[in-house]
Formats: sequence, C-alpha cells, structure tokens
Amino acid sequence: MQVPDRPVNFVPAKAGEIIVLGSMKLRIMEDGSNTDMRLSSVELTIPPRTKGPPPHWHEMHDETFLVTRGTVRFHIPGKPDVDANAGDYVVVPTRSPHTFSNPTDEESVFFNTFTPAFYINYFKLLGEMVEGGPLTKEANEKAMAYYATLPVPEL
Repeated sequence: MQVPDRPVNFVPAKAGEIIVLGSMKLRIMEDGSNTDMRLSSVELTIPPRTKGPPPHWHEMHDETFLVTRGTVRFHIPGKPDVDANAGDYVVVPTRSPHTFSNPTDEESVFFNTFTPAFYINYFKLLGEMVEGGPLTKEANEKAMAYYATLPVPEL
C-alpha cells in the first residue's frame, strides 16, 4: 500500500490572503490548491448594518456558511428572512437564490465553503475591481457571469 505524500495545510489565525470588498473583509483560508480544486473556503467579516451582494444563485457550485460571530441575515427571494446566529450552519445548493446581510449593530463573521473551488477567483477579481473605485451593479454582474453566477431577476 502506498502512503500519500501530500502535506496537511495549516492556516494560522492571522494568516491567509486578505481581500477588502468595500466595507467587508474576506480572508482566504483555502484557495483550492491543496484540494485539487474540490473545495475552497473563506472567512468573511461583515461590519454592522451592511448589505451583502445582490440576490443571486450559482449554477456550478454549492456553498456553506457557518456563522462564527454575530448574526447574519439570509435573504431568500419569496421566503421569510432567516437570522443565523453564531454556531448556526446554512447550506446553499446550486441554483438556490440567496443573499445575506448584517442587520445588527455588531460585527458578524462567517466561515464559507465553495465546492468546487473555482469560485474563490470571483472574490480575487472583485478585489482587483474595487481597487479602481466603487463597484457598479453592471460590473459586479459581469464578474459574477465569469463564475457561473446569475443575478435573481427583479420581480
């Protein structure tokens, strides 16, 4: 029997690439390079009273959210909002419309996974785009389209 020679990857608490998206801060925990692009993950910090991305769904990847601090409000078009608190876990399968926000006066943090891992590159692209100034809705939707993510049509 051959023993795999792949190393275990350890990400210290203060390590990981940081991407600033407006007032939100994203820390890349795994970019897919250690998982053959099967899984990527980030930690996202949301300041108080902050809206998240426009409502959208993903054609090719699943997401999970583990709230580690504060409250994250999940908005599912056509359904009642769900307030997830520290310790709560949310699974968003492909083609499930969603978005999130922090409606509270306290900072919120969640740990987010993506399978497969390619979606991490969307955040890297957004990070580059916001360096040039505020991100427009049209520019964001164009970036989303590169990663098989579609805006929820306005009703």
